[in-house]
Amino acid sequence: MKKIISIVLVSVIANSNVHAQGIGGLLNQVQKAIPSTNKAKPGLSNDDIISGLKEALKVGADSSVAKVSKVDGFFKDAAIKILLPPEAQKVESTLRSMGMGSMVDKAILSMNRAAEDAAGGVGDIFLNSITHMTITDGLQILQGNDTAATSYLRKSTTSQLTQKFRPVIDSSLKKFDATKYWNEVFTTYNKIPFVQKVNPDLVGYVTDKSLNGLFYNIGLQEQKIRKDPAAQVTDILKKVFGK
Repeated sequence: MKKIISIVLVSVIANSNVHAQGIGGLLNQVQKAIPSTNKAKPGLSNDDIISGLKEALKVGADSSVAKVSKVDGFFKDAAIKILLPPEAQKVESTLRSMGMGSMVDKAILSMNRAAEDAAGGVGDIFLNSITHMTITDGLQILQGNDTAATSYLRKSTTSQLTQKFRPVIDSSLKKFDATKYWNEVFTTYNKIPFVQKVNPDLVGYVTDKSLNGLFYNIGLQEQKIRKDPAAQVTDILKKVFGK
């Protein structure tokens, strides 16, 4: 693009009365000569673009929260199911080999139940971020990839979501006995002679995995809205994303 701009500038300067038209006229000629990268459909205003993107994010976030916050929303979705962290894989395999698989299974189930429980209370954070989307944000999203809106939402809400998720996850882990099972798993494992002791941060781990799972589903919804007419459930979505 820099090369193209340089060539255009040389051409314009060589063929124009720069002093007569001033820098404003020169820039106008440059802008006309540079190919547009705007992916918006003809006839769409900036208001249409912003409204459509906000609606897409709202629909995607609402449907994703509803999906993952129900029972088995995490546990029975292989793409986002929370398993023991990588540093605990040896713990799991060792305990299963010793006939303690049921204890590990309860720990895994309780972590996913905690994630499902925590995911239901984040709609206000998403709505606040969506409401404050600017025209600049919207144009960058429109010119981005199929999950650009989700990336915007992740960037603008992760800090708040983490602050809100951690105490809820902590409470949920206790509610579903995850802390109890986690402590049982690692207390039992750490009693095994000659093993390296393990003590990961359960709350931090489940919080991160919960947010990843939530944004994964929002990204899937965004892709559907961009490509599938059946997912364009409102007039503004059809206007902005429809064929």
